[in-house]
Amino acid sequence: MTPVTKRRVLFWAPFAVLLIAGLVWIFRPQPVPVDLAAVERGEMRVTVDEEGETQIRDVFVVSAPIAGVKRRIVHRVGDPVAANDTIITSIVPTDPAFLDPRSERQAEATVKAAEAALEFAKADVRRAEAEFIYAQSELARARRLARSGNISESELDRAEREMRTREAALEEAQAQLGIEEFELERARAALVPPSAARKPSEGCNCVNVYAPVDGRILRILAESESVVPAGAELVEIGDPNNLEIVVDLLSSDAVKVVPGQDVIIDDWGGENPISGLVHRVEPYGFTKVSALGIEEQRVNVIVDIGAPAEQWRNLGHGYRVETRIVLWQSDNVLRVPLIALFRQGKKWAVFRVVDGTAGTQIVQVGRRNGIEAEILDGLEQGDQIVLHPSGRVADGTNVVKRTK
Repeated sequence: MTPVTKRRVLFWAPFAVLLIAGLVWIFRPQPVPVDLAAVERGEMRVTVDEEGETQIRDVFVVSAPIAGVKRRIVHRVGDPVAANDTIITSIVPTDPAFLDPRSERQAEATVKAAEAALEFAKADVRRAEAEFIYAQSELARARRLARSGNISESELDRAEREMRTREAALEEAQAQLGIEEFELERARAALVPPSAARKPSEGCNCVNVYAPVDGRILRILAESESVVPAGAELVEIGDPNNLEIVVDLLSSDAVKVVPGQDVIIDDWGGENPISGLVHRVEPYGFTKVSALGIEEQRVNVIVDIGAPAEQWRNLGHGYRVETRIVLWQSDNVLRVPLIALFRQGKKWAVFRVVDGTAGTQIVQVGRRNGIEAEILDGLEQGDQIVLHPSGRVADGTNVVKRTK
């Protein structure tokens, strides 16, 4: 090597070394920034979460006992009522209907026929009175003749029988006269127009409708005065302090629920959740179409509110609440965030970090909820695991905790 070449090599050699070192530094493997979490022990709860609706346990629908004109209901929704004391409304008789020409002529003809029958009955009464008076005089004459011995006892008995017969005929004619008078009154009543009908007054024979139970008026179904048939629904009454919650669960979730399970009632408008208990799982399912248009089989679950009424006194009938039915819970569970788990074949696995290096760790998973999973085997308390691992993380990958 010539002196000139040697000098050139010595001059450029440091630059070449620095360039190679820079390239090695630039292209060296970089640790992958990840989110890390420690495996912890603590409380874990598995719940079935679903919207519910409050309802008064016993709602009474007050209906009209008879047909008639219902007077206007002066009560308001929320007013207190007392059983068998508070009058909800009164029902008065309806006005007669208008008569069409043919019905009116028929009614007039019926009146005339009743008037003629009445006159006939009066004439029959006069005839019966005359025969009765004659029979009385004949009996008096027969008694005088019998005392003087001019007639026999049988003829006297015949005269007495005739008098009694005529007396009975007179009573029969008078009774028939009364019947014909009533028939005429009924026939004339059919011609009474609506304008001449009896108006409601304090002396009318009204039917008062009373509240059947103590409570408050929940809904007024027919407020204004109107003609109602028998059985028409008027108001709904219930006790707001006797609330329960109905939750319609998917049938696949409802089979996991049994009476007596704890319920957490949240998002009801108060500051803190309130407690409850499953009272009943109804045995009858029904079909409900979801917001996505999917038919679902649903089952109603009835929940009793366990908290004192002072905590939820502002709740009413038909209010929306969020319920979490507790299927299982424990205070000492080895748990990991659900976002740390991934499938390794048919098994569950996590990336456990040891000395900055991630490694696949097969785990046995127990119960899960929407946030955490119970770990039965494969991890220990305090182990560091990678959360929501990306495709850049694999066995042996150097990782570093994300700072942001």
